[in-house]
Amino acid sequence: MTRYFLWRLLQGVFVVWAAYTLTFVVLFALPSDPVSIMLGPNNLYTPEDFAIRRHELGLDRSVPVQYFISLGHLFQGDLGRSVQSGQPVSDMIAEALPQTAAMAGLGLLLGALFGVGLALATSLTRWRWLRQVLLTLPPAGVAVPGFLIGLLLLHWFSFQWNLFPALGNEGWRSLVLPAATISIQPAAVIAQILARSLDNELRQNYVDTARAKGAGPVRVNVRHALRNAALPTLTIAGLLVGGLLAGAIVAEVVFSRNGLGQISQTAVSSQDLPVVQGVVLLGSAIFVVINLLVDLLYPLLDPRITQVRRQPRSQPVTVSL
Repeated sequence: MTRYFLWRLLQGVFVVWAAYTLTFVVLFALPSDPVSIMLGPNNLYTPEDFAIRRHELGLDRSVPVQYFISLGHLFQGDLGRSVQSGQPVSDMIAEALPQTAAMAGLGLLLGALFGVGLALATSLTRWRWLRQVLLTLPPAGVAVPGFLIGLLLLHWFSFQWNLFPALGNEGWRSLVLPAATISIQPAAVIAQILARSLDNELRQNYVDTARAKGAGPVRVNVRHALRNAALPTLTIAGLLVGGLLAGAIVAEVVFSRNGLGQISQTAVSSQDLPVVQGVVLLGSAIFVVINLLVDLLYPLLDPRITQVRRQPRSQPVTVSL
C-alpha cells in the first residue's frame, strides 16, 4: 500500500510539472508580447523603454533559460511576480482563493445533493414514465453550457424576482446563484453515473436477501445499494473538481465576482505568464490531491480493495515427471 501511494504521488508530481510546462509553452507561442500589452500603443513608448522593460522582466533571455529560471524559483516556493502589477503571484492567489473556494465548495455540495437525490428518486419511483423523464435530465444538464445557465439564473432570480443579488461578493446571498450555476453539470454527471450503478446493484443477490428480510425500498437503496454504487461516482471526483474550477472561472466573469476567475481572465488577456502559471499550478495540485484522497477512500467504502492489494502473488507451480 505504501509503495502504491508513493507511485501515485510521483504520478501527481509529474502531472503538476506537465501542466506547468504546457502553460509556459502555450503562452510563449502566442503572437503578442506582455510588455507591449503593458506599455500600451506604440506611440506611447520608445524602443529603449521597451528594451529596458524586457530586460527588467528577464524577457530578453532565451525561452529555455526563462523556463529553467522560473522552474528553479518554483522549487524554492517562489511563484514570481505579476508582469502587469508587480505584485507577488502567491499573494494574489491567496487573496482571491477564499472567494473561489467558497463558491466551488458550495457548488460541489449542491451538485452532490442534487445528483444523489435525483439518482435515488430515479431508482425509487414506480412509475415508468416518471423514471424516463428523470433519466433525461442528466444528459440535458451536461449539454447546456454553464454561461447560459448563469444568464438564465440572473434573469429569473435577480432581475425578474429580485431574490438574490446579480453581482458582487457581498454576503452569502451573492454565492447562491454562481454556486448553483457551477453545480448543474456535476449534479448531472453524478446523477447519470449513480443511477446506472444503483440499477446494477439492485439486481444483485444481496439486495434480494435484504428484501427477503423485510427491508423497504428506501432502506435497500440507501443502506445497502448506495454504498457499493458510489464507487464509480467517487472515481470521477477529481474530474468533477477540475470541472468546478473551470466553471468557477466562467461564473465569476458572468457574476462579476472577485476571485481566481477574474485573475485568470485578466492574466490570459495580458499574457501575464507568472499569474497564469500560478493559477494552473494551483488547479493541477488540487486535482492531484483530490485523486489521492479518492484512492485512500476506496478501502473505506469497499474493504475488498485492500484485501486484493494485500493478496500475495501466486507462485508458479512446477510439475516433475
